[in-house]
Amino acid sequence: MTASDDTASYDWPTPPEAWPESLRREFAARAGNGQVGSRLVSETDRVRVWLLSLKPGERIGFHTHVLDYFWTAVTGGRARSHYADGRVAEVTYAPGDTQHHRFDASAFMIHDLENIGETELVFTTVEFLDSANPPLRLDRAA
Repeated sequence: MTASDDTASYDWPTPPEAWPESLRREFAARAGNGQVGSRLVSETDRVRVWLLSLKPGERIGFHTHVLDYFWTAVTGGRARSHYADGRVAEVTYAPGDTQHHRFDASAFMIHDLENIGETELVFTTVEFLDSANPPLRLDRAA
């Protein structure tokens, strides 16, 4: 399946007014960014497999999920995410924690993730390319 070059089919939300201006600018600039991990470690015609590794204090910027996917925590730790609807969630992860997400056509989720714990936080994320939405184009230079 080829990645979509047209993110115009999505109606990206406006960043929440309550956020600091720096987060609002980043959110607006990165809506539609399909790089959902630190590194794409494998891709076939069916899946993309990502490694997400964050040292204490590190953060992956805003990115957009449009494909059905699941993540599994490889290590435990604490993280904070900002979501497009204005929610800010702090979560404690244990090794093996897993969560599945499914998106209807034209549905998506935009968020960031910051390691607010004292240990490295590592996740594996698997995206399914045969989802209701076409995959977003990846910026291979990122």
